[in-house]
Amino acid sequence: MRRVAAGISLTIVIAFLAVTALLVHPFGHPPAQMDDYIIKNTQRETGANNAVAAVVFDYRGLDTLGEATILFTAVAGVVMLFRKREGETTR
Repeated sequence: MRRVAAGISLTIVIAFLAVTALLVHPFGHPPAQMDDYIIKNTQRETGANNAVAAVVFDYRGLDTLGEATILFTAVAGVVMLFRKREGETTR
């Protein structure tokens, strides 16, 4: 029974990977018109010479702020977990 379940699972994964590989767009041919818009208008709208930086900080600024907040919260949580408390000894 385990071999049948493993075979079915493997078949599903291989089918998923095959379909995904067939649906990938060719390199250098973006599927969206937004790419051309950003390339043509970044300098004029944002004043940035780097289109990647303009997308991250200007066009998607609130999204970047949210990601930074999540990263800060995660780091603060790890620091709180591993901090040494007062009066605590290490073994």
